[in-house]
Amino acid sequence: MVSASKLIPIGIIALSLIIGLITFYIISDLPKQKRKEHVEEIVSQLINLIIFIWIGKIIVNFFVFIKDPLAILAYPSSSHAFYIAVVISIIVNLIKTNSRRIVEPRFIESLLLVFLVASFMYEFIQLVWNNNSFAFGYLVLSSILLVLFISSRGRREVHTLIVVIVTMWSGGMLLLSITQPFVTVFGYLMAPWFVCLIYLISMSIIIITKRKRDRGGRN
Repeated sequence: MVSASKLIPIGIIALSLIIGLITFYIISDLPKQKRKEHVEEIVSQLINLIIFIWIGKIIVNFFVFIKDPLAILAYPSSSHAFYIAVVISIIVNLIKTNSRRIVEPRFIESLLLVFLVASFMYEFIQLVWNNNSFAFGYLVLSSILLVLFISSRGRREVHTLIVVIVTMWSGGMLLLSITQPFVTVFGYLMAPWFVCLIYLISMSIIIITKRKRDRGGRN
């Protein structure tokens, strides 16, 4: 039987994500049908990420899995498993995006809003309920990004807003990693090298997407 100590962290993450999705649906200026499509796609991406985390956990504990596949259930999902899951998720989405299909900037914007709200709620719960003082730094960072994101929507080009938020998030995470013993996102330790990797990949995708859209607009 799964213990309550393992179910509670999962419940907090799930609650945070649900609040993030509800917040997006309420405050988004997208048409109702488009909001539904984005919510469905985000949920689909989250389900895929959970599956990839399990794959990452198997890879990290491969020899244990070979000896006793069921024993892998007792192992927690480490940060390394999360790193693997994120990389696999990015690769899968890049493969799905062929030369004629462009990642929709408004979907990335929607995804960012859900992520910021959910991560803010997660750290708020960690600080208030679990009395985790290390959650304060990321709580402040996510608060600043949320205010900036919401106040800038509609006033800036979507690509520009995405670049600013991703850059500030990455810079903030690196600063927190220097000023704190560790920094986490949804309970997963964020190593500086991984933050830099995500930033470089994100910027590359954003730049390539913008160039494709610009070329498409001129044709």
